[in-house]
Amino acid sequence: MKKMIRKTGLFLIAFLLTFIAFPGCSNQGNEEKIAITTMSSEAKNDFITGRELFEKLRLRESLQHFENACSKDEKFVMAHYYHSLANPSNKGFFEDLDKAIANIETVSEGERLIVLALKAGVDGNQKAQEEYLKNLIELYPNDERAHQQIGQFYFGLQKFDLAVEHLKKATEIAPNFSTSYNMLGYSYRNLENYTEAEKAFKKYIELIPDDPNPYDSYAEMLLKQGRYEESISQYQKALQIKPDFFASHMGISNNLVYLNRHNEAKENCDKAYEKAKNNGERRFALFTKAVACVDEGDTECALEELMRQFNIAQNTEDPGAMTGDLNLMGNVLFEAGRYDEAKVKYEEALSVSEKSTLADEVKDNIRRLNVYNMGRITLMTSKIEEAKKRADEFEKRANKANNTFQIWLAHYFNGLIALKENDYKKAIGEFEKSNLQNPQTFYYMAMAYLEDGNVAEAKKYADKCANFNALINLNQAFVRSNAKQMLASL
Repeated sequence: MKKMIRKTGLFLIAFLLTFIAFPGCSNQGNEEKIAITTMSSEAKNDFITGRELFEKLRLRESLQHFENACSKDEKFVMAHYYHSLANPSNKGFFEDLDKAIANIETVSEGERLIVLALKAGVDGNQKAQEEYLKNLIELYPNDERAHQQIGQFYFGLQKFDLAVEHLKKATEIAPNFSTSYNMLGYSYRNLENYTEAEKAFKKYIELIPDDPNPYDSYAEMLLKQGRYEESISQYQKALQIKPDFFASHMGISNNLVYLNRHNEAKENCDKAYEKAKNNGERRFALFTKAVACVDEGDTECALEELMRQFNIAQNTEDPGAMTGDLNLMGNVLFEAGRYDEAKVKYEEALSVSEKSTLADEVKDNIRRLNVYNMGRITLMTSKIEEAKKRADEFEKRANKANNTFQIWLAHYFNGLIALKENDYKKAIGEFEKSNLQNPQTFYYMAMAYLEDGNVAEAKKYADKCANFNALINLNQAFVRSNAKQMLASL
């Protein structure tokens, strides 16, 4: 499993750094590394233990240590930062991030840049996020965690060559820093360099053989290659080490989906749900089951699971998660051709956001997404001119916000419009500039090539879609069956 930060990837050039000097609070005498600023040496010890667990993807175990650190030093910025990333709820994530930001002026410049980069990512401003992380690298060129941060950021932007560059640098600085090998493996995997990916994952296993995540990550690479039974075996190894390592339970379900053993996949999700230790894990099990339902073609089953997911968020008064769940339900309805019902869900999502205390920047992201969603509905209901206006508005707003992910969506939307207007070459050009880790992009590229008379390219992209083998990906579930049918007909 790779580290996932909600909706985003993880996400003052100064010659002389001034650290806040508290007893036991910074890496004195080693300014090549980012300081740990705290008023308490005990809090620092708790934090370091929590960070070690976090970097091994044992997030739930790390939480208590970060909580201990925060209780001993309420202004411990990095403890709040890491607690936000490990937090099982969106609501808790934002509360923790707010606490980190509230005390940001008391910490070292490196810590400040890390927190500001996360905030920029949450706000959807990837340009600002990149600048913060570039500054971090300039100030701390010999800190492995600085290179890990920017490497993971570039991974999220699909700039995998840059991700490899920084992650390799992290391994050179600290050869035993295991988490860098994890993300290095994922980066090579997405470059389809499976030889180097396997080397990285096996090194990861070698460094921490008694931890579950290395086997989980290796399993995901095998999944990507279509080696489903081998992948399940590696997930089982992770669970032998730690039976409650939740991601591996979900990975097994995902393999079962691709093996078209949907009932077994859903049963496995149900069993995992019963074992879940917190609402984050419960929501993960419900979402994975929803993906299995969509892949099987059972829209009502998917909506039922997503509604259960929404109910958890509603009961915990988590507007960010509620908004996301409503948009997911809208997407399921949209892909099922139930556009009026989808519109209702999209409107409900926007309403929940507007009535909430979410930050203005987060609300702006949701407002822009609503323009995109409503625009797609106008397109599918043959209101093409209105769809073009909404697409133009969405693209301008996404560019103004420097939101890379929404800029990709804008190109995807423009591609759908061009496809609808039988302008296949324009459609292909737009899709090429959209999210190339979205299986739906490949499906519609295949359609455009087929309509343009290029059967070879149509077959190539239909195969990319059908065998993309994403991990628990609703977008692939929407089109996998159609892509397989297209392949069979070519």
